[in-house]
Amino acid sequence: MKYVPKLEKEIMCPIEYGLNIFGGKWKSRIICVLSSKDVMRYGEIRKELSNITDAVLAAMLKELIADKIIQRKQYNEIPPKVEYSLTEGGKSVLPILQSICQWSRTHTNEEIDKKLPPCMTCDQL
Repeated sequence: MKYVPKLEKEIMCPIEYGLNIFGGKWKSRIICVLSSKDVMRYGEIRKELSNITDAVLAAMLKELIADKIIQRKQYNEIPPKVEYSLTEGGKSVLPILQSICQWSRTHTNEEIDKKLPPCMTCDQL
């Protein structure tokens, strides 16, 4: 059963709109993981995000597809094969995420590397 909020979220400015699309705990991580390769299968993404549940990953992928940040390509074969990749819109988010990463490193204490180690794909952004 899909969660439906009681009140529709009111977006007051463009920043809120952007953060709604690529913000949150998982969406930016999924975008970063997908930036490391041209295409990835579900299992590869799941492996990179080791502590995400299947339900959350599936929901986040659906939302990112709906927002045209990633694309899903399904092959009609047995066993089923599905590949995910960034769209041009998704690729255009990468410099924003890189800027956020750089800002975070600049504006936190010296222990940041212990608390927040660089993402596996951070260098590729």
